[in-house]
Amino acid sequence: MSEENKNQTPEEPVSPESKEGGQETQEPKEEAKAAKPKKSKEKKYTLTREQMEQMELAAKQLEAAKDQYTRLAAEYDNYRKRTAREKETIYQDAKGDTIEKFLAVYDNLERALKTDDQSDSPHKKGMEMIFAQFKGILEAMGVTEIEALGQPFDPARHNAVMHIDDESLGENVVADVFQAGFMLGDRVLRFATVRVAN
Repeated sequence: MSEENKNQTPEEPVSPESKEGGQETQEPKEEAKAAKPKKSKEKKYTLTREQMEQMELAAKQLEAAKDQYTRLAAEYDNYRKRTAREKETIYQDAKGDTIEKFLAVYDNLERALKTDDQSDSPHKKGMEMIFAQFKGILEAMGVTEIEALGQPFDPARHNAVMHIDDESLGENVVADVFQAGFMLGDRVLRFATVRVAN
């Protein structure tokens, strides 16, 4: 025997699948398993009329409890919103009532500055500083003075106590302001006391 024949080994038969992928595949076996219908293992129960009535009653009770829960949640949400609004309203009312009491101090400071004729006196300078500080505090709290002088008369903001005839002013125009009016946001704290022309 030659050396070439010794080194050669008899070839094993190779299937077409092994030539393509290098390994045998299990596809035909899996397809055969998938083709078999699975037996369902669902259990069937029979109910009596009494059991059906009990189930219907339980379903009605569940629906009623769900409806009651939904209503309760809506009521609580409304209560929460209403309480928040009431708290805000109470705070604004208390703030407005407190500021309204201090407006008398504003009037007195304003009168004191108008009566003192000595412009160089340290007393007047001190009063001016206090008055400016008081005005700054009111502005910081959201209080604004109602514009009145030279404006058309507005009964929602002005309180007319006198009437004069003045040809230089138009119809229903504020000629003089006796007492300044103030607003806190949209709320009138005090009406401006005015004299209206024509």
